Amino acid sequence: MYADPLDAAVPSRKAVLSGPLRAALLAQRGHLLSWVPISLAVGIGGWFALPVEPGATFYTFCAGAALVLAMMALRAGEAVAPLFWMMVLVLCGALLAGERAHSVAEPVLGFRYYGPIQGRIVDIDRSGSDKPRMTLDRVVLEDMRPGRTPARVRVSLHGDQGYTLPEPGLTVILTGHLSPPNGPVEPGGFDFRRMAWFEGLGAVGYTRTPVLVLAAAEEGQAGLAIFRIRVSLSAWVQAQVPGRAGAFAAAILTGDRSAMPREAVEALRNSNLAHLLAISGLHMGLLTGAVFAFLRGAMALIPWFALRYPIKKYAAAGALLVGAGYLALSGGAVSTERAFIMVSVMLCAVLLERRAISLRSVAVAATIILLRAPEALFSAGFQMSFAATTGLVAVFGLLRDNRARLPRPPRWLGPVIAVVISSAVAGAATAPFGAAHFNRIADYGLIANLLSVPLMGALVMPAAVATAVLWPLGLAFLPLWVMRWGLEWILLVAETVAGLDGAVTHVIAPGPLVLPCLSFGFLWLICWQGRGRWLGAPLVFVALVLWSLAERPSILIAGSGGLVGVLGPEGRALSKPRGDGFAADNWLENDGDGADQETAAARPGFSGPKAQRRTRSDAVTLLHLTGKTGAESFDGTCRANIIVANKELPPNACNVLDVLTLRQSGSVAIWTDAVPPRIVTSAETAGDRLWTR
Repeated sequence: MYADPLDAAVPSRKAVLSGPLRAALLAQRGHLLSWVPISLAVGIGGWFALPVEPGATFYTFCAGAALVLAMMALRAGEAVAPLFWMMVLVLCGALLAGERAHSVAEPVLGFRYYGPIQGRIVDIDRSGSDKPRMTLDRVVLEDMRPGRTPARVRVSLHGDQGYTLPEPGLTVILTGHLSPPNGPVEPGGFDFRRMAWFEGLGAVGYTRTPVLVLAAAEEGQAGLAIFRIRVSLSAWVQAQVPGRAGAFAAAILTGDRSAMPREAVEALRNSNLAHLLAISGLHMGLLTGAVFAFLRGAMALIPWFALRYPIKKYAAAGALLVGAGYLALSGGAVSTERAFIMVSVMLCAVLLERRAISLRSVAVAATIILLRAPEALFSAGFQMSFAATTGLVAVFGLLRDNRARLPRPPRWLGPVIAVVISSAVAGAATAPFGAAHFNRIADYGLIANLLSVPLMGALVMPAAVATAVLWPLGLAFLPLWVMRWGLEWILLVAETVAGLDGAVTHVIAPGPLVLPCLSFGFLWLICWQGRGRWLGAPLVFVALVLWSLAERPSILIAGSGGLVGVLGPEGRALSKPRGDGFAADNWLENDGDGADQETAAARPGFSGPKAQRRTRSDAVTLLHLTGKTGAESFDGTCRANIIVANKELPPNACNVLDVLTLRQSGSVAIWTDAVPPRIVTSAETAGDRLWTR
């Protein structure tokens, strides 16, 4: 009789797993759903970390290995089978990421373009420099075949733009500069090209000439109905509520933040209240919660109806419909989509008579998002939202399970304690991710949230619901007036807290292994059942140690060749006070430095005239030549170890990083404490991927 090798191995496997390990694995039954998004995330993260774009062989291997592991899982015992299924999900995560990256492929501009640009306005927002910005589709560029023309371009509007009011669906023509999406401002930094690839953006640029109308908005409104309603509603809200409170109201009602003053946004960030500005879980939860309570209360007032029908389920269904409408109206941003999915899972749990808030609900929401958009794994919104939600569910679940052992406070004190605990837990859970992405910690964020979040839930969002109800009656101005004063209070709190001494602690950027290690450690602590959960603590400790040991490059060179930064005793000194501002701001933030570019440029570190700046770091001397004057001053003599120029230099025997070289290498980081100095380019760290070609 034929003996299956797997069957022959079963006794030894059982012997190995018959002790504490088997018991630990069996203890995870009923909690395995939480590991589904974690396993997918491991596969997705591994795919994005590949240095070279994988080909058909890679995907064939992953699919075949997943199939083999699935077959092994079906034959394995109940203790071991979940391990095989987790490996299957890891491979599926890699396949999913690859499929997504290829499915969104669109042409990317391969050179710097200047000339006429035609397109239809499909989005309107503001750039990082606070300039109006349009996203165009149906793009037409001069002398460029349709197959090579980017599907979408994003153009910032500079200069006098009083001739045309940007409107959704409007087909416009302008003369502007376009270039491919920029790579990281330093090796290993945020890669805008990757984000642009998944957004379908093939070029970005600006114009200083007036934007002219080529076709009316009505001719290009197909598919933009919701967007047009959103823009109209935003304008109406700002007309009803003047000033920055109106801009704030428009942001939380429609997702349009284009009118928010830059200083107000900065104050919200520095007080840890920026989450109130973006439509996220808090807004969606408060809105659907208010609608659920209102509908259930209204139906409960009709006894014969309440006694005959499941009013709780009807209220949940109504709240779900309102949440879907809010998602559509707000433009469907990733953060709003994520919030809606999480709320939908919870409301569907009510419809199915299941526990509405649990780690299973969070896991289902995370799985849906990763299946739909694997690239969301790397966004600050995804990480912070799920960190906060997972932490809150875990802590309140722990309190619920141990309610009998805890002292019972007076009933009136319960809501206050809940707000304090939720604000503290959410702040602590999101702090590492906020610090990693934004290089800052709002030290008084808990105080600001305690003074603002209750008002947001008790006044602002109910007023938003009342605005929608009273709008058909022409009475929407009443709740908007109430909302205005609630938002003015929140802005006042933000400005006051942000203005306190020591309100912000600047944090150095972590290395590439810190966040994965930290995340997996925390998730292990929360999701693993039994004493083995404490194995997650060493991972968290290792992540914090790695973060504390993070080192910054001695010298940074911008990809344009127009800016150089060198670390000194007072922080990073910059070669010029203006120009390449995006790179300058990111370098200083990643250093954990709160200075601006002008302050950094005044630090000691560079000498020489404006077009010929010289610096020294350890044994490395660097000469930075800028503009036509700097390029003409170069006579071929190697006057420094490294010569950087934002213009093309003639052929020579020196170690030159001119504009042509830097276009190939991208930004450059140099560690001068090594012998010889260690030089790393963005091209090396980014690898050969779809979005880098």
